[in-house]
Amino acid sequence: MSGQDERAERWRGWMTAAQDGDSEAYRRLLTELLPFLRGVTRGRLGDDPGVDDVVQEVLVRIHTARHTYRPERALLPWVRTIARNAAIDWARRQARLRARQRDVDADTLPAEPAAAPLGLSRGMLRALDQLPDGQRQAVMLLKVEGLSVQEAARKAGTTPGALKLRAHRGYRALRDHLKGDRG
Repeated sequence: MSGQDERAERWRGWMTAAQDGDSEAYRRLLTELLPFLRGVTRGRLGDDPGVDDVVQEVLVRIHTARHTYRPERALLPWVRTIARNAAIDWARRQARLRARQRDVDADTLPAEPAAAPLGLSRGMLRALDQLPDGQRQAVMLLKVEGLSVQEAARKAGTTPGALKLRAHRGYRALRDHLKGDRG
């Protein structure tokens, strides 16, 4: 049995053990798979800076789909398929992003209105003014002041759950209002 065959058999055994709940076997499998996955991903993407992102995505996909692996089958084709699909998905996302990005000459952009207080646009300030007091306060504390939910709830004199509900309703109302401004 060659070294690669032994490695593949060892990995298959670890995956089978991991499916049976052996966390140490799973840790060893993922640790040994990491350089292999980097190589497979780099083979598809070259020196692209997104290789590590794709490898992380592959590890997540392996974790999520580990229950679908069939122990009587070879592990490496299953892993390579996951890696190939993750690389393809990543390349498609990158292509969509590039298609949306356009080189824009700064002189062709419309003039931005003077900055409003707190760095918010005039439209956002108008939308905030239309919110009920509790929703406006929740949005301002969380998004403008950057407080944690606990800090914001304490400052607003309410519970974290109530504050989160107010903020959620405020975000939804803001989104609806701002959509109306564009339409």
